[in-house]
Amino acid sequence: MKAISTSLMLFVVMFALPAFAQSLSPEAKSKVDAITVQLKSWASDPQVVAAVKDHNANPPAEYGGMTNEAWKSLTVLDPKVRAFTKNAVAEFLKSKKVAAVTEAFVSGADGTKVAFLAKTTYWNHKGKPKHDVPMTGKTWIGPVEVDESTGQQQVQVSVPVLDGSKPVGSLVVGLAIAQL
Repeated sequence: MKAISTSLMLFVVMFALPAFAQSLSPEAKSKVDAITVQLKSWASDPQVVAAVKDHNANPPAEYGGMTNEAWKSLTVLDPKVRAFTKNAVAEFLKSKKVAAVTEAFVSGADGTKVAFLAKTTYWNHKGKPKHDVPMTGKTWIGPVEVDESTGQQQVQVSVPVLDGSKPVGSLVVGLAIAQL
């Protein structure tokens, strides 16, 4: 009996308590829901949709062999990284950024980057819910966590970039919990 109690307590400490501690308050959830409506309008902007469609049709050849490991080795000053902060979609994201936004990036259908505000931790997010769920046409809201690339406690929200009703990419935005 004691072994079961110890196992149950260990389970609660390891899994249930962190999940509980990492959930959004009702007030924060309401604010995230309101911001999500705005994010959907960002993702449907004609220049964002056009850039994602172009990326999907013509993936940049110079990134053909890029892996997440190789991406991590690049500095923020590397021309391969800076190109994604200097394009039209990156400028659009900058124009929409508010205090609560800690990060924002747009990915093509294959999960690779089209544009971002700042270098992302990963080059490709395919296989992760933040990209895969929007590719089904749905919104994804992640857990509250300390983001590896920003160092801030945040929640990520991702929405599909739609060409009509067809998902062609994803927009992921990190929202600072302290700013909600």
